[in-house]
Amino acid sequence: MLRNAVSHLLAARRSRASDHPTATMPLPLPPALSAPLGCDAVGVPAEYGFRLMSHLPRTGCVFADDDRWWWIVPAGSDLDLDWPSQVAYARGARIPAGRPRMIHHPDSRTPYTPPIPLFLMVCQVTGVTPSWAPSGGAHTVTAP
Repeated sequence: MLRNAVSHLLAARRSRASDHPTATMPLPLPPALSAPLGCDAVGVPAEYGFRLMSHLPRTGCVFADDDRWWWIVPAGSDLDLDWPSQVAYARGARIPAGRPRMIHHPDSRTPYTPPIPLFLMVCQVTGVTPSWAPSGGAHTVTAP
């Protein structure tokens, strides 16, 4: 009887949670930076943040909250890349509502971290073999 009551309570909580999608907020880029390619964000567990930042050749805007470090990348940086399951990919740089703060301002006028080096480093620190998901058919060029 107690098990049945608990399962009903949990089912009601799950249905209420699904009725209200998680609130999101855009990461606020400094107005002096130009983002002509649009912005997405890659959320990496905070435990990997310092290691990633110290090994990347160039780092754009990075925001941090208690759980994740958010790296600004050009829009569409998830195309053909299988980001590890530990990563949260946020289109439009809209992340779950919280209180992220900017912890790194880029030296250049662009907010972007190059996505391919970030992808490879994230795969390395998470212990995942990098994989690409090709879109479409073969991309070979035949000789005339």
